[in-house]
Amino acid sequence: MNPLASSLAAFTAAAALLTVTPGLDTALVLRTAAVEGSRRALTAALGICLGCLAWGAVVALGLGMLLKASLLAYTILKYAGAAYLLWLGVQLLLSRRERFDAPVRAGSGNWLARGFLTNALNPKVGVFYVSFLPQFVPAGSEVAAVTLLLAAIHAMLGLLWFAVLVAATRPLARALQRPRVIRALDRATGAVFLLFAARLALSRD
Repeated sequence: MNPLASSLAAFTAAAALLTVTPGLDTALVLRTAAVEGSRRALTAALGICLGCLAWGAVVALGLGMLLKASLLAYTILKYAGAAYLLWLGVQLLLSRRERFDAPVRAGSGNWLARGFLTNALNPKVGVFYVSFLPQFVPAGSEVAAVTLLLAAIHAMLGLLWFAVLVAATRPLARALQRPRVIRALDRATGAVFLLFAARLALSRD
């Protein structure tokens, strides 16, 4: 096996483990699938994966090093991300929706933007990519091209995993349409978003 193929195989295995680890992205997709339906959940998932690709492009172009080296750049993006998660969390906590088809101020492209911004405004994703992706770029390879390929693999794994999560909610669809369950999901996910906002804002690295 040539060095590039070996690196891609190792990265795919590592990225698959990271992908299935529960986190903010998982909470967003599950909650959207349960309350808003499969289409909006997959749209949010696509936005999340596009956010990964955006960070991959940033790292491939070398701009990710600026984020890692510049405290000011990191701090600005960190607080922007925390503010966005805070806004999402408060919106969900204040929601009084009782129907599957009554989204909170959701336009046709809103879930794509929400998914994208969840990743794009999280500087830890950028720092993680800067630290993680270069380990799988073989010596002598075209760094930018391979980095983008690795980010694309990560995004595709994420999209596949989110599709599995969305499909898993279908057997529970009847229960998930109950107003009490919808409100509980809104509040639980809102609380998760507030927790991540606090952790992001208070983080020192």
